[in-house]
Amino acid sequence: MKKVRNKIIVCKDNLSLSDQVENAASARVSGAIFITDFSVSEFYTQSSFPAAFVGLKDGQRIVDYIKRNNNPKAKLEFQKTFIGTKPAPMVDSYSSRGPYARCQYVLKPDLLAPGTLVLASWSPISSVTEVASVELFSKFNLDSGTSMATPHVAGVAALVKKANPDWSPAAIRSALMTTANPLDNTQSPIKDVSNKDLAPGSPIDVGSGHIDPNKSLDPGLIYDASVEDYIELLCAMNYTEKQIRNITKSTHSCLNKSLDLNYPSFIAYFIGNDSDSGKTVHEFQRTVTNVGEAISSYTAKLTPMKGIKVSVVPKKLVFRKKYEKLSYKLTLEGPKSMKEDVVHGSLSWVHDEGKYVVRSPIVATDLVVDIIDD
Repeated sequence: MKKVRNKIIVCKDNLSLSDQVENAASARVSGAIFITDFSVSEFYTQSSFPAAFVGLKDGQRIVDYIKRNNNPKAKLEFQKTFIGTKPAPMVDSYSSRGPYARCQYVLKPDLLAPGTLVLASWSPISSVTEVASVELFSKFNLDSGTSMATPHVAGVAALVKKANPDWSPAAIRSALMTTANPLDNTQSPIKDVSNKDLAPGSPIDVGSGHIDPNKSLDPGLIYDASVEDYIELLCAMNYTEKQIRNITKSTHSCLNKSLDLNYPSFIAYFIGNDSDSGKTVHEFQRTVTNVGEAISSYTAKLTPMKGIKVSVVPKKLVFRKKYEKLSYKLTLEGPKSMKEDVVHGSLSWVHDEGKYVVRSPIVATDLVVDIIDD
């Protein structure tokens, strides 16, 4: 270990990344560069010694430089901020994926929000890191996870509620989802770091897209849902009256049942054997409320889905007043057994004067997630 003290080491071997970090720390190196294809931002960036984590491509450049020089030099610079990084945003490895096992009739996740290396308030009695066996404390810390993304969403939801105090939680969720951006800053579909070669994620990874606070304040149309609508969903999912009473804290008889919640997204399952022939048809009924201009019209725009026939009726919605409600039907027709696990597209209601685009993701899948109870 003595030969690596006061030096910057480069690590790339078959050890787990956590083992490499631990070995470097015990060797008391001056700094380390870890080459990995694993997303490390949420786990290892707060090391007790100067460290950099690079991908395989940049790592190979470093290795090639070392091999070409008899006395290679390196330095780690801190307190630098880089802006305009591309592509961004991306789905990090810890982000929750769908389908949602507890309720597979609702597409999850809903959307993305900043969650990686977020500067957050921190308990002053809890150490931020440890250097040379000395604990360091601060009122702030860089943290990652869905617990960092949810405050962003809650804050934007509060802004929408302030601007529209009469809106229900479902209406606010709709505003956030239908205005989310599915593209990154290169105008390409948002990529997933868990995919090979940073391939784009599907709505099962990214939901409707990345949250857009400004657009969510004025979405044009909303998909609203009442408490009764959610109770009807629970009834259709075969929850008992006792379970529903425990969830809702109220008495309710299941006179009406519906698995088709008025949600601003769509997911359909095409599950069958490879030998199955014929077609499967899924129909969705949705109602939108005009919260934009009083007199306005919207035209449906569908993106194609490989192997799936998608149609909407009617193709045009014409509103005569604000808060008017209009309904439509979306139909997906496809094979009983899909060739691909996930096929996705979208339905956008485009304002005829170009002010609004009310977008909903559509997923066709043969994936079924089993519920595992602890």
